[in-house]
Amino acid sequence: MKVGIHTCPFNDLNGLTKKHVKILEYNNIDYVLLNSNEPDFLAKLREIDHFIYIWGHRDDYTQLAHDILPVIENHYNIKCFPNQDTCWHYDNKIRQYLILHQYDFPFTQSWIFYNDIKAPLDWIKQAELPVVFKLYGGAGSSNVILINSKRQAEKLIKKQFSKGIKTNMISDTNDLKFKEFNLYNFLKKKGRKAIKALTGEDRYRKLNWGRHTNYVLFQKFLPKNDFDTRVSVIGGRAFAFRRFNRKDDFRSSGSGLINYEVDKINLEFIKIALDISKKLNFQSMAYDFLYNENGEPEFCEISYVYKDSAVYDCKGYWDSDLQFHEGHFWPQYFQLVDFLELPDLKQPNLPRVL
Repeated sequence: MKVGIHTCPFNDLNGLTKKHVKILEYNNIDYVLLNSNEPDFLAKLREIDHFIYIWGHRDDYTQLAHDILPVIENHYNIKCFPNQDTCWHYDNKIRQYLILHQYDFPFTQSWIFYNDIKAPLDWIKQAELPVVFKLYGGAGSSNVILINSKRQAEKLIKKQFSKGIKTNMISDTNDLKFKEFNLYNFLKKKGRKAIKALTGEDRYRKLNWGRHTNYVLFQKFLPKNDFDTRVSVIGGRAFAFRRFNRKDDFRSSGSGLINYEVDKINLEFIKIALDISKKLNFQSMAYDFLYNENGEPEFCEISYVYKDSAVYDCKGYWDSDLQFHEGHFWPQYFQLVDFLELPDLKQPNLPRVL
């Protein structure tokens, strides 16, 4: 057995993948670091039988993943983590909605409009407000705001169907005040870039943030939710915790206000998440659950990449029979147990940050 691990675009490992490496080393499993920029990358693929690539939220990660992962899995016949079932919709809320709606899973109702500005403008005239607006990508509640008036919605629709909105360029204050050009901030940003270029730090800059245009995505607002429940499923194991909303905000993702009490978790969330992951062949997936107006479970987002320490801090996990198993486990450990089909794999003591 030989595992290939792709380094990130700057020929380095990210924090999540470093734990994969440490677990492989602890269990004396052969691995090699690969980079698709190397001339012999394709030749080296023929020497491995497992391939790991961890996506990031930047466009350079996404472009590379879409180029190489389907080919490696389907044409080189190399087992991949993530497989295409798990990752083809990563960081794309439109794709997530389309596939999950097809199977009648309780995914929060969304309205998606492409190309024609007239359709969303007609829709918003009769829509029940408030509604949630989202760009299709983003994490930690970025690119997510609450629309309380038709005027707000019309302004946003017109912006999306003209010059568009760049990722992370919507105000975090949830007031739809777009970040406009400011000479002072522009010069300050240029100065910072110059310093980073001189010190060599610019290689870590956020590259290629795309401009979102010619579509809008609205999602039904579910009021009276002071928290969401994050359920992370790896194989037949489900870890769960509650995340409370930020102060005076409807958003909980990225708040850091986490509660790990096991008896506060709704087991219906666990059951639904386990069922979805099994049916859709997800190797690893996190689900964000809320309650609808009837007190029934719904989930509004999914992601195969998530903060590993938050899962490790859980007091244990539920299996497919909803039996609870105590202990602290890094998600990378169970990902490798399943991916390599090694039930006796050992978990080393790992620091929270590598």
